[in-house]
Order: sequence, then structure tokens, then C-alpha cells
Amino acid sequence: MAIINRIADLHDDMVAWRHDIHAHPETAFEEVRTAAVVEEKLRSFGLEVHTGLAKTGVVGVLKCGDSDRKIGLRADMDALDLQELADVAHKSKHDGKMHACGHDGHTTMLLGAARHLAETKNFDGTVYFIFQPAEENEAGGRVMVAEGLFDQFPCDDVYGMHNMPGIAVGQIALMPGPMMASADFFEIVVNGTGAHGAMPHMGIDPVLIGSEIVMALQRIVSRTVDPLKQAVISATKFQSGHTTNVIPETALIAGTTRAFSVKVQDIMEREIKRVAEGIAAAHGATIDYTYDRRYAPTINTPGETEIAHRAAADVVGEENVRRDLPPTMGAEDFSWMLQAKPGCYVWVGNGLSGELGGCMVHNPNYDFNDDVLPIGASYWVRLVEQQLAAA
Repeated sequence: MAIINRIADLHDDMVAWRHDIHAHPETAFEEVRTAAVVEEKLRSFGLEVHTGLAKTGVVGVLKCGDSDRKIGLRADMDALDLQELADVAHKSKHDGKMHACGHDGHTTMLLGAARHLAETKNFDGTVYFIFQPAEENEAGGRVMVAEGLFDQFPCDDVYGMHNMPGIAVGQIALMPGPMMASADFFEIVVNGTGAHGAMPHMGIDPVLIGSEIVMALQRIVSRTVDPLKQAVISATKFQSGHTTNVIPETALIAGTTRAFSVKVQDIMEREIKRVAEGIAAAHGATIDYTYDRRYAPTINTPGETEIAHRAAADVVGEENVRRDLPPTMGAEDFSWMLQAKPGCYVWVGNGLSGELGGCMVHNPNYDFNDDVLPIGASYWVRLVEQQLAAA
């Protein structure tokens, strides 16, 4: 493995940064302390710093030489609403919040790369270090793009990284095309007519109607979506009524859909409404329907995937660049940046199951593996040095 020597020397500093961020987790759009830490460090490295995009977003700018080439590197900063159970010295100081997805590590790796590149300036062009809020649940990446991220910081291409338990430390995985699925969210309110539970003929039962709708939604995937295309529809919430002897007025059904293409997203959004309206109408009821396209599919562009591959191979060796892993139905709001710019999203191994770093993300016992910090930071540096190679 070819970890950059100076970054290896920064390992202890990066561990300290990571542990500090981990101990003070902040969730979506509340990353005030984290953003201030990032801003302070970037300024101390000598970068130009911009704040306020998507409330708590931070962008550091580092320019060297005369080239017009510009590259964007993105890390997410937010934590999750989860009580930490891991017995570590840097355990969360905030009850009910923890860095259960490793964004503390992502932020630290990008800070390490920024410090090294600011010291060495071994590139020709401009690097935008994008520290994004609210990746979890709120799609802060979409907000940054909508608020003009790439108007203010016009990258030619953009790159993202996420740790991945289940992949060995020292391996990096990537592939052209889909890496992660879309994550859309739907809500159906069935409007019926309340009645006495003993006199159902005098009402229109939204519980019965809602139950039919939930069952029928599964037929959309099996009978409407091309069987060669992946799709998931999961009704995850069903709420109705307040007591046992009253047929309620309404029933709420909510859930999520996943896909790897916008065309399949279109089908599911349209068909959920059509099926729900049809079943409700057959019973004399109506529905209110909302569909939120919160996370687009994360789709790597082919050319930028090869660029990322070369940088990864330079750090971990060609034999440790994984291109054999299937995409996942999990979602990632870096997808909105990839819709706006070409780029590549990679997984960096956090440890195999049963080993240090092998606990899956979104688990109260998870912790980012500090051994990964110099690997990720070195990858970022090699990516910049290759893409913005000095003449």
C-alpha cells in the first residue's frame, strides 16, 4: 500500500480531529459546531473558505498554478438520531445522537487531504473541498446544488467517498453506472366515512381499503416494472383509528421506493397513485397522494470512474481495487451532485465482519476505523495530483 508519507505523519492529528467530531455529533442542518471546526482548520491551512450554503455547508477553495481545470471533492458531516452503545473513549456526548455512518471519518479524511495539498501545492488548477450537511434523511446535497453550489464553485467533475464495513481495510470499490439506488418516499391518505364498528355498512372503511392498497402495491414491481430492472416498493407505515369500536375516517399509508433508473422511478410514482386511486374509487373513497424524490440514483460516469480507479490503484494497489461488487439499494444524496456534474463515488473498506470496523453503519455499536484515515486522505490527494497534474 502506498500511503503518502506526509499523510502517514498526520495520522495522529487526524485521529484527534475525528474523535473530537465523533464526540460532538450534530444531525441534519444543525452541524454548527462541526462546520465551525471545519472552517477553522481550512483557514489555518491557508484555504479560502465559504460558509452558509445549505445552512451549515462549508466549501474550501485551494488554487495553484494557472490552469482553468477545477475538481470538487465532497465529504458529509452529519450524524444520526441514534443512542451510541460502543464503549469508546470518544463516545458521543449528546444523548440520542451519534456518528453511526462514519461521516466524522469522511470529514477528517478530506481535511487531511486539504492540509497536505495546501502544504505541497503539487497540482495546477483549483480544488473545491465540499463539506456537506444533512446527508441523512434530508438530502442536503440536493439543497446545496439547488442553492447554486456549482454556480459558485464550477467544478469540471466531482468525487465522493463513503466507508464500507464488509470490505477489507486497504481495498477501494467502485464501478461505472449505478452504485446506489434512489430513495423516494410516498404517502397515501385514504379518505373514507367513519361509522360504528358494529355497523360497517353505514360507512366507508379506510382500513379495509388501505389494506387492499398495501397488498396491491407489490404487484407494481411484479407486473409493471421490467423484470430485468431492479425496483423496491415498501409500505413501512400504516396508521388509522383511535379505538376498537369505531371505523375511522382516514387511514395513512407511507413508505419508500428504490430504483437504479429515473424511468423506473417514473413508473413507480405514477403507478402507486393509479393503483391507490382505483382501489379507493371502487369503494367510494378518495385519496390524497404525495411522492417525494429525495435521493436520486447514484450513477458514476464511465470516464471519471476510470480516473478514480487510477488514483485508488496508486494508493492501495491494482489488486485491491474492487469492481466486482453489486450496487446497493441504499441511497446517497451525492447523487444530486452526479446529476449536475460527471464524477465518481467510491467505497473505502472499513473492515470485514467480526474485525475492527466491521460493524455495519446505522448500528449503535458502529465506529469508523481510524486505520482508514490515511488511506482515504491519500486517495483524495492522488486524485487531485493526477487530474490537475502540474506541467
